[in-house]
Amino acid sequence: MTRTLDAKHYLLGLSLNRNKVPSFADYPYCLPVIRNLTSIEFHPNVSFIVGENGTGKSTLLEAIAVASGFNPEGGTRNFNFATRASHSPLHDVLVLSKGLKRPRDGFFLRAESFFNLATEIERLDAEPAPAPPIINSYGGRSLHEQSHGESFFALVTKRFGGNGLYLLDEPEAALSPSRQLALLVRLHELVKLNSQFIVATHSPILMAYPEATIYSLTEQAITKVRYTDTEHYAVTREFLNKHELMIKDLLGG
Repeated sequence: MTRTLDAKHYLLGLSLNRNKVPSFADYPYCLPVIRNLTSIEFHPNVSFIVGENGTGKSTLLEAIAVASGFNPEGGTRNFNFATRASHSPLHDVLVLSKGLKRPRDGFFLRAESFFNLATEIERLDAEPAPAPPIINSYGGRSLHEQSHGESFFALVTKRFGGNGLYLLDEPEAALSPSRQLALLVRLHELVKLNSQFIVATHSPILMAYPEATIYSLTEQAITKVRYTDTEHYAVTREFLNKHELMIKDLLGG
């Protein structure tokens, strides 16, 4: 790693211990992201992992989260639940490079298992305990009693408090375009509160965050790219500028 240590920089980067990989023919080591991985550096503020479905974005982010001490299905480091043991052993062969300062807060958001997290919060709050209900940290209203998008947004606005390491897997999944813009604003507020984000996303709105590091995953390589060079930006821009023509071509009209 060539980047100097930064007081705000919780994760400097990661590398793959290729000597510990059992076989690059087996899952998850056969994924393009792993076959092509040597080392990557994270931005002190925001890093994005982007790419087509199946390139291994979510698998890599999950491994980073587990190696950082988070529950594989999401939540803070204090959560320890499992509805299905589906996470890969990839974290065992990752080597994380950490900064000098430790985050005071942190969260791993998985869009696909957020329902399970909400259920676990309700289960824990139903048990007799002297501590205040966990849901108070999420705005005080059951996440199940809100829409998927509302509960996502309650998480980032109520639960995320700054000075934290936040790992987000496709946070745009439940958010409208306007809410994605609002998430971008909240992300910036938390960055100014000494937070670091690593985000796997398909959203051209989110990945427009200024000065973010963007890693594009393909079958051939892991490449650091500019925002305007991402396929997401190019396809979205082309569609919005020529949507009638593209729809005609796509649908054979």
